[in-house]
Amino acid sequence: MTTETSTSARDPYVLTSDEVKEPPAGWRGSLRFLGPGLILSASIVGSGELIATTALGAEAGFALLWLVVFSTLVKVAVQVELGRWSIVTGQTALEGYNKVPPRFRGLGWISLLWILMAVVKVLQVGGVVGGLAAALSILMPVGSGPLEFTSLAIWTAVVVVAAIVSLYSNKYTLIERGAVGLTVIFVLITCVIAFGLPFTEVGYGLAEVRTGLSFTIPGGAVGAAIAMFGLTGVTSDEITYYTYWCIEKGYARWVGPNDGTPEWRERARGWIRVMYRDALLSWVVYTVGTMAFFVMGAAVLHPAGLVPEGNDMITTLSRTYTETLGEWASTAYLLGAVAVLGSTLWAALPSWTRVAANAVSVCGGFDWRDTARRTWWMRAFTVVFPITWGAAYLYFSSPVFMVQTGGFIGGVFLIAVTVATWYLRRNEVDEGLRGGRWFSVALTVSSLLIVGLGVYTAISVFGGGN
Repeated sequence: MTTETSTSARDPYVLTSDEVKEPPAGWRGSLRFLGPGLILSASIVGSGELIATTALGAEAGFALLWLVVFSTLVKVAVQVELGRWSIVTGQTALEGYNKVPPRFRGLGWISLLWILMAVVKVLQVGGVVGGLAAALSILMPVGSGPLEFTSLAIWTAVVVVAAIVSLYSNKYTLIERGAVGLTVIFVLITCVIAFGLPFTEVGYGLAEVRTGLSFTIPGGAVGAAIAMFGLTGVTSDEITYYTYWCIEKGYARWVGPNDGTPEWRERARGWIRVMYRDALLSWVVYTVGTMAFFVMGAAVLHPAGLVPEGNDMITTLSRTYTETLGEWASTAYLLGAVAVLGSTLWAALPSWTRVAANAVSVCGGFDWRDTARRTWWMRAFTVVFPITWGAAYLYFSSPVFMVQTGGFIGGVFLIAVTVATWYLRRNEVDEGLRGGRWFSVALTVSSLLIVGLGVYTAISVFGGGN
């Protein structure tokens, strides 16, 4: 869903009055201007869904199906509100985070917390690299066994090199097109498997679905449920990334610098409505994908009493499909896993390069709107990150642990993102652009739930709670 306008040679992070564009009306006119949310969908339906959500379904059965929809829906209002601020100001999330007091030697407390979280998040993305290497090892083994260390090490190196080579240019249009293509592939494959299960001997019916929508949490599944809330839907990572993709798509540039005129406000409202449609479409995509993986775990693994851990995540699922549905299902699952984890890596790497380069800028390393310097830093991180992620996986060799650790930290950081969103909304967004009464209610409810669950996560994980 790219356009010729999004490939403009102009810097999308620099707003000028000669590049304003009137927003389209309605869904049909907006379709070719959508895209940031689909990059997010490619990133979202990956580590959390394939690994954490499948494991949760295996552990709790259908009882937590309601949490899938809840955890994806509850954070959207915060995502949209931060996106709104970015569109009307042309600034990125990290620039906004750094404005929230108190500040220490020029750095805001949220910026410092983000840097700390980014270090831990190396584990999560390393888990994605490892899961992808494991799936490729089973499909195309190297050495004496599909999960021998040699095979995993070779495929990890292949994944790392492929990520660097394919994404070194960091062009928005390339990233968007790849994300859309991979999203279509994994949604089709995973939905065919998950929602086709009722027509096989490994079936499920309305009774299981009704149980899953009963708003209960089985004993012993609280920790997994918290991890899933931190990992599924838009996490603190994706909410942050979204501002960069909205800007690079052109939303802020087409609104133009705020000159205080009624025409500017009307353009801003129009492009914010386009952003609403973009966020809604992506929510539908990643919610369906999340439900598909949860159903796989609940219908296939839970009855067999299998809760896979470590490198056994991919192996257990593929073998279970072979034993229950035949070789075709195992192969289809593995292809879906490759598409899902590949899409996550495809979207996560350029997202992290932008945020990391922006962090260097916020710390005083360079001027963010210096296009040449920004590009240099982004390309440097395009090389550094995959190597670091691959090394982390080969050291820990436990994708489930690595991904869930990132999920816990991300859940806590959601509190900081929510605080920043409200601060920026109150101080830098015109009251007439803040959305109507119902949106304000939704944002309030979303924020309270995020803060409440984030505090619970911190107490449970860092305070030794159960």
